[in-house]
Amino acid sequence: MIKYENPNGYIEITNNYFSRLVGNAAQSCFGVTRMVNANPVQIIRSAIKSRVDGVDLDTSNQGVTIKSVNGALVVDLSIAVSYGVNINAIADSIVNKVRYTIESTTDLKVSEVNVHVEGIDSIN
Repeated sequence: MIKYENPNGYIEITNNYFSRLVGNAAQSCFGVTRMVNANPVQIIRSAIKSRVDGVDLDTSNQGVTIKSVNGALVVDLSIAVSYGVNINAIADSIVNKVRYTIESTTDLKVSEVNVHVEGIDSIN
């Protein structure tokens, strides 16, 4: 949970909200095919949840890690991209979109957005 103070009082924002906000922003960028669970704990948790619930999961918050460091946010994303696209251009697009989305939605500063390409998906 991220907690900060503004002139009207304290605001608390859950990690789940941030993960979904960032995941949706990243998935909307051209060339991103899906979010990837790079963290072993996330992989196990999503596998168990999908077997227990028996439904398709909302994957927008997979592969998203957010930390608050010295009053600014550090965002780590794990993604898969389409085969044949310029990975550097996709990463730049994601960094700009995620930074803008967080800063305009929450008024919090983002110090880093790290994009990790974990896979390349073929075009069907």
